[in-house]
Amino acid sequence: MAALERHTGAGRLTLDEFAHRVGVVSDARTLDELAAVVSDLPAETAEEKQRRELLIVFAVALITLVLLGVALALR
Repeated sequence: MAALERHTGAGRLTLDEFAHRVGVVSDARTLDELAAVVSDLPAETAEEKQRRELLIVFAVALITLVLLGVALALR
């Protein structure tokens, strides 16, 4: 479902297509059925994967700084 969300965000799927495919995913019983849901979509490029990982690192750093600021304020 996360892959479908990324493809929808990138404009490769409409909201109707997304909803349909999410239904197929929830009904899937095998890995082959899951693979078929995204088989017609382009694979994630290394650049997209790196960008997503970098965003995760920044989010973790931001949360850490906020928690540190709160801890120092309470001290």
